[in-house]
Amino acid sequence: MNSYVNMGVGALLGTVFVLMSVSIASEGIFHSPEPEKEGFAIVAEEGASEGTGGEAAAAMTPIAALLAKADAKAGEAVFKKCQSCHTDTKDGPNKTGPNLWGVIARPIASHEGFAYSAAMKDFSKGGSVVWDFDHMNHFLLAPKKFVPNTAMGFAGLKKDEERANLILYLHTMSDSPVPLPDPAAADTLAVTQ
Repeated sequence: MNSYVNMGVGALLGTVFVLMSVSIASEGIFHSPEPEKEGFAIVAEEGASEGTGGEAAAAMTPIAALLAKADAKAGEAVFKKCQSCHTDTKDGPNKTGPNLWGVIARPIASHEGFAYSAAMKDFSKGGSVVWDFDHMNHFLLAPKKFVPNTAMGFAGLKKDEERANLILYLHTMSDSPVPLPDPAAADTLAVTQ
């Protein structure tokens, strides 16, 4: 064989050896294993027809019944999903979303120092609508369906228990929490409708 061919083949084999060695070494140095537990997954809401929102709202379990079984401690854990955009401490700062201290029974779109979207301001009817338990339940189920064009990008909490736990937790984040709704009255109301 020609010496130039031998040199070319040797150079090719040497290059392949070096590249494979670097690849194996870098995999050993920079290996990132799969996490044991996934972080918070942002679930995109699937498109639904306009008619399904009203039907789903009518079929919802009354919030009073859900709150009767809710756990504020579990709600504190659910609030971790909200912490990237909201704070829950007294006199806490606004973030991407407003501070949620005292949010239950507070007029919608009224937290001082926060620039609310036009959709949220319209929904609040000049501050005459408040964040009662029902409004909070429907909003947390599907924010963009309940207040169309809201700036809140959260897909919502689909599980009744999770929503109720969060609402009960937010209820406790207040100087003077309002009374919880009576579950017996909710059952009576559901029967008469």
